[in-house]
Amino acid sequence: MTTSTRGASRTPAVLVLEDGRTFRGRAYGAVGETFGEAVFSTGMTGYQETLTDPSYDRQIVVATAPQIGNTGWNDEDDESGRIWVSGYVVRDPARVPSNWRSRRSLDDELTAQGVVGISGIDTRALTRHLRERGSMRAGIFSGEALAPDAELVQRVQAQPHMKGASLYEEVATKEAYVVPAVGEKKFTVAAIDLGIKGMTPQRMAERGIEVHVLPATATAEDVYAVEPDGVFFSNGPGDPATADGPVALMTAVLERKTPLFGICFGNQILGRALGFGTYKLKYGHRGINQPVQDRTTGKVEVTAHNHGFAVDAPLDKVSETKFGRAEVSHVCLNDDVVEGLQLLDQPAFSVQYHPEAAAGPHDAAYLFDRFTSLMSTVREGQRA
Repeated sequence: MTTSTRGASRTPAVLVLEDGRTFRGRAYGAVGETFGEAVFSTGMTGYQETLTDPSYDRQIVVATAPQIGNTGWNDEDDESGRIWVSGYVVRDPARVPSNWRSRRSLDDELTAQGVVGISGIDTRALTRHLRERGSMRAGIFSGEALAPDAELVQRVQAQPHMKGASLYEEVATKEAYVVPAVGEKKFTVAAIDLGIKGMTPQRMAERGIEVHVLPATATAEDVYAVEPDGVFFSNGPGDPATADGPVALMTAVLERKTPLFGICFGNQILGRALGFGTYKLKYGHRGINQPVQDRTTGKVEVTAHNHGFAVDAPLDKVSETKFGRAEVSHVCLNDDVVEGLQLLDQPAFSVQYHPEAAAGPHDAAYLFDRFTSLMSTVREGQRA
């Protein structure tokens, strides 16, 4: 990525897709060039949490909401220490942000962090294109990076695909750290950072859990050195088929029958550990308005999603695995994609979506309570 920051709003820009389609607009944020997988997010709010979600590493995010930036950028809502998206695509950027917590504009923050974006394009047409043809490689070019379309298409086509990409170690912490319990400490959890969002350990801390966040390269010895009551596997970017290390670690946790909870990438890791395959979705689920049914209760939740891969597990039967019986616990009502797994013979479950949902909705927050109940039940059984 190359960037400069002068006169962005007046600078011509172009979004180029790998199939040759182009969209012309104006530079938004930094001026230069960037590459990534073009995906769309349907959330009407929460752009700050989206942009700082490590699961968006190497992706150019298209905002389907027509106007973005109204509430500016604050210093409280980041989900990590930086913006992770490769590029940002909006239709109508707010000219003046208005919110009591705003410290600067979204445009200013994108520029400060060197994130190349584009505004003023028909994002509805772009979203329809990606829905029909699937997420694909793309590039945003502005300023001195502009060149004939044919040349830019070739440069986009030379970029790596998301399928087969191993990215979780890029975004994970390099050093372990602790998020203390709020109030009385009730449990200790070892959380494997595969791209964890800041609100996730906070949701656990609010329930009296001391969270030890460990690097993606953590071993079973590292995990059990903190004497955990439970183990958590986080969200993260890339293709789960490349995550052999986390799968081996989860296998070790399952062998010891420690209470286990995974979300997003963690759900895919559990699927692989149980012997299921994973596959790339055509255009994925991204946004904060996805309907999911909890099949264990029949309840329908509106949930926050960010995933381009899914677990290939049967919806219509209980499966036999080397860790006992497993079933699909949650399913997306839009397309029947697997959105959760649970073991029936030991304490382990996962969901494909994001129950921490810092930008909302909060329908799925109960899953953290389910995790604490699981740890409590196992602890009581050990005392009996």
